[in-house]
Amino acid sequence: MLSRAACSARTLHALKNGCMDAERLGIASHRVLWSQPSRNASTPINTIVMFVPEQEAWIVERMGRFNRLLQPGLNFLIPFLDKVKYVQSLKEITIDIPKQSAITADNVNLNIDGVLYLKITDPKKTSYGIEDPEFAISQLAQTTMRAELGKMSLEQIFQERESLNVTIVEAINKASFEPWGISCLRYEIRDITLPARITEAMQMQVEAERKKRAAILESEGQKEAAINVAEGQKKARILASEAAQLEKINRAKGEAEALLTVAKARATGLDAVADSLRKSNGKSAASLVVAEQYVNAFEKLARTNNTLILPSNAGDISNAVGQAMSIYSTITRNQLSEDNQISQSLPYKGSDIEEYFSDHENTEDRCDSKSTSHPPPPTTST
Repeated sequence: MLSRAACSARTLHALKNGCMDAERLGIASHRVLWSQPSRNASTPINTIVMFVPEQEAWIVERMGRFNRLLQPGLNFLIPFLDKVKYVQSLKEITIDIPKQSAITADNVNLNIDGVLYLKITDPKKTSYGIEDPEFAISQLAQTTMRAELGKMSLEQIFQERESLNVTIVEAINKASFEPWGISCLRYEIRDITLPARITEAMQMQVEAERKKRAAILESEGQKEAAINVAEGQKKARILASEAAQLEKINRAKGEAEALLTVAKARATGLDAVADSLRKSNGKSAASLVVAEQYVNAFEKLARTNNTLILPSNAGDISNAVGQAMSIYSTITRNQLSEDNQISQSLPYKGSDIEEYFSDHENTEDRCDSKSTSHPPPPTTST
């Protein structure tokens, strides 16, 4: 067995002379040094100088016992004593979990598979803690997934898929992190295959649910439409009633204004008639108007086919005029007597008595003068 000093001297001598090839020097070639062996690949050739790639961990044993972990970069080994036993990749590793059968809490048989993402955190534990880490992690993921699916119903599996993934990751880390030095980063359920009858039943359920939602939406639409129609009719009736109210108010105002105008016109006409009657020949003019109205009335009666009962002297115009004038005189005398009674009932002061009597005498004088100047018409007809 050569010592370290002898090996170094031999190496320097070979480099100086340049007469020995790389295999006899015990130095690995460039192609071997930069290779990236996987966990399943064979270990590199044991040489004196070793170059470890980045994101890899090489386990070195000395005389069959763990010695050290080679870090990325330049490393030196003792020939025949040191040996690279395991090469572990520190990169994230993807493992396909094969499809397996599971039974849910509501007794539904399904097939499910997934993808597992893991990473080696302790290469020594991974190398010496378990024989085949990939197979062990795959079996652990399958058993954990089967156990978790048995606790959930089919509907919960579809609804809580993310929480199921988290639960499986926690269970795998609990079993593999400490003894094996492997950390499970995440687990994703890929496919869930159901029996044909369950798939048909779920499809029918989905269709029924959609029909139910469609019916609910349609009924809600009809409800909103009926509400909108009722609101529209309500507003229309309110507007119609307000319009009718305004129409009645305007009509009443118009009728009131018309009545007021007619009353004012009639009062003006009566004032004019009264002024005319006070003048000379006023009563003769009134008699003429009454006679004209009498003739017009008989003219209208003659145009109709109605049967009328008339007095015997209906054609005597003078008789009708005399009756009208006698009625007018009676109304005038009654009105004068009412005015006298009202004036006598008023309270008077001492200073107003003389004025009252003088006004009363003047009124009587005017009445007497009118009665003498305009004698009543003859009542020969009566």
